[in-house]
Amino acid sequence: MILGRWIRDRARTTPRRTAIVFGDEEITYAELDDRSERLAAGLVARGLRRGDRVATLTDNRPEHAELFFACAKAGLILVPLNVRLTVPELAYQVCDAEPAMLFAAPGRTLPPFAGPVAELTRESLDAVAAAPGPVDDEGVGPDTGLLIVYTSGTTGRPKGALLSHANCFWTNLSLDRGCELREDDVVLQVLPQFHVGGWNVQPLLAWWKGATVVLEPAFDPGRALRLVAERRVTTMMGVPATYQFMAAQPDFATADLSSLRCVVVGGAPMPEPLLRTWLERGVRITQGYGLTEAAPNVLCLPPEEVARRVGWAGRPYPHVDVALLGPDGPLTGPGRGELVVRGPNVFAGYWRNPAATRQAVPDGWLRTGDIAERDAEGFYRICDRVKDMYVSGGENVYPAEVESVLAGFPGVAEVAVVGVPDGRWGEVGCAFVVGDVPVDGLLAHCRERLAAFKVPKHVRLVPALPRSAVGKTLKNELRAEFAG
Repeated sequence: MILGRWIRDRARTTPRRTAIVFGDEEITYAELDDRSERLAAGLVARGLRRGDRVATLTDNRPEHAELFFACAKAGLILVPLNVRLTVPELAYQVCDAEPAMLFAAPGRTLPPFAGPVAELTRESLDAVAAAPGPVDDEGVGPDTGLLIVYTSGTTGRPKGALLSHANCFWTNLSLDRGCELREDDVVLQVLPQFHVGGWNVQPLLAWWKGATVVLEPAFDPGRALRLVAERRVTTMMGVPATYQFMAAQPDFATADLSSLRCVVVGGAPMPEPLLRTWLERGVRITQGYGLTEAAPNVLCLPPEEVARRVGWAGRPYPHVDVALLGPDGPLTGPGRGELVVRGPNVFAGYWRNPAATRQAVPDGWLRTGDIAERDAEGFYRICDRVKDMYVSGGENVYPAEVESVLAGFPGVAEVAVVGVPDGRWGEVGCAFVVGDVPVDGLLAHCRERLAAFKVPKHVRLVPALPRSAVGKTLKNELRAEFAG
């Protein structure tokens, strides 16, 4: 269950096989293991100890994978920060995680940080790396922390989900038994490495199995289509918007997709027209559902079920237990309730936030905050959210965080944000604002303080917000008003 062993074992058994393709560069398993080994030794030589955090601010790049395995070998915790966030958002996460060191890609604007900063480049990592030699991994065990991935919170403050080696081991084992990877697979990775899916949905499993990962610094739909043909890509993972943008390319109908064995969809169900578009091109599709706190794999709908169960999320992955909670407790048989998850993939807790951890996992079951429906065959479909979160282009957006920024603009008396349908991004934000404010100025205020995907696409100035008898904002009425 110690992930540092994965790359060591692969380097011993398949040293010359290609682990990473990055542009024109190809990195073998032997090179990936050697560089991560020396980097681990270098970090330890600089005084980092078990449990210390190493933060990163970077797009996808091979050096990030090297640093991940170096942390795994040295018992350090990698904290990949979201490059789409603003400096104030990043500053909060850095202060919360208290990393011992920060690596950033060249040209990135850094948040305030008092510790050592290094560029995440080949040359800079070489400067950190020590002489070759095995790193003492005594004390690194299944429960050792490996990743802290920040998720937006309903209180407006992001929380760091701590994932252990065991969490990552079990979620990858589950993934392999739900949608298997083979050693001859070629994985196209366009999902960003600051998401848990950028590690635990295909890339880490590929490196465990000895497959090849074609790593892209960012998603470009036209280039992704070309890479499928040029690199004979056999599988990839994306959110619905990923496949929507690829299908919208002028040459999609004639693009060579013959190598694609199966693609994985996560973040939200793939809309039926888009699903049909890909199925008509002969591509098999696996629909998945997960969340960061579950590392993330929870439900899987296999290709043979996708066409007849459009909009469904599937059954639990192996080694994962799920249940539905109703007002009076667990539900049996078909029904609808809050989806809860239990298993070795469920996270260790929120970083330095035991109260939030107890609220999320009060009794060994992780509360997802999603309302799901279960049918007689044990398939699940996500129906609604207990929380107000919506998903925009695969990114979770929590209205409380956006509302707290909007409320800070002069003249805003009240504000409520809801997710509304969008043909391009799936969902976007609509802000209902009470107050006489300039909309352009309000949005500029948001852009300075929020990542672009969190900035509301729509703003409605209203005289009052609809409220219940106890004063709760009736967001369903706001959604209905937008739809009308």
